[in-house]
Amino acid sequence: MLSTTTYSLPATIFLVLTILSPSEAQLSATFYSSTCPNVSSIVSNAVQQALQSDSRIGASLTRLHFHDCFVNGCDASLLLDQGGNITQSEKNAAPNFNSVRGFDVVDNIKSSLESSCPGVVSCADILAIAAESSVSLSGGPSWNVLLGRRDGLTANQAGANSSLPSPFESLANVSSKFSAVGLDTTDLVALSGAHTFGRAQCQFFSQRLYNFSGTGSPDPTLNSTYLATLQQNCPQNGNGSTLNNLDPSTPDAFDNNYFNNLLINQGLLQTDQELFSTNGSSTISIVNNFANNQTAFFQAFAQSMINMGNISPLTGTQGEIRTDCKKVNGS
Repeated sequence: MLSTTTYSLPATIFLVLTILSPSEAQLSATFYSSTCPNVSSIVSNAVQQALQSDSRIGASLTRLHFHDCFVNGCDASLLLDQGGNITQSEKNAAPNFNSVRGFDVVDNIKSSLESSCPGVVSCADILAIAAESSVSLSGGPSWNVLLGRRDGLTANQAGANSSLPSPFESLANVSSKFSAVGLDTTDLVALSGAHTFGRAQCQFFSQRLYNFSGTGSPDPTLNSTYLATLQQNCPQNGNGSTLNNLDPSTPDAFDNNYFNNLLINQGLLQTDQELFSTNGSSTISIVNNFANNQTAFFQAFAQSMINMGNISPLTGTQGEIRTDCKKVNGS
């Protein structure tokens, strides 16, 4: 197993988090200390077991948390299947359909937790803990996950279609989507660094390889050697679902190589390379910093994951604790 670097969150940051809003004030790293004290180890063990047979699963679970939080806040609405009162599942939204994965692992975690502490741990919190476990088990930072979210009663497919960043968008558009949920430029660059592991299908970047923005030519910000490799993997009119490593250097390790790739024009997605290749952008200096200093990236990533996990959580008596992450209780 790759070594894990741990960063503790300064007390001052906890203080800031607790005064942001009443809902956020109720999130706490010790929320389950008396009701389900083994929650973190149960989740971590399940993620570790899943990684044995699926090297992609860490990236997939991290992405689930991200795609959940950007729509209706971190309420596990993404996990709800169509049926009953859920007429349009977020799973079928364009950014998610045949793309997001890892639901079976979430269900396994939920089953284990229901055996140990029935009716206690929310599916929204499972996603938050699973993301941290996925990153730390892949060699990335650890952080104290703030807990106490409850599960939403509705899904928002239209919101998923409009709020989730697309790999085809300009940096300005992606930045505005982050800003809309209270995340800043540092959060945007740090969280993009999650593309240091995982895969992407050809269909999400093939527009860069042959006819970029209607020019009839490849994206000029693509390294020519890398371009040739990608064209081989993703021929014109080929299989759009073919997988490619987001980080060609260390595809399954959580490190800062993603940012070093951007410096040599080897970002896979348009939205990756734009962080470094958009003239005059404030993201460029952040990319340079993270490329030169993995510790700075790890610290920023941990803080940005906490920030993202604080997007509009349901707390107190809001929502519910689902017994099955795929459906609202009683449906």
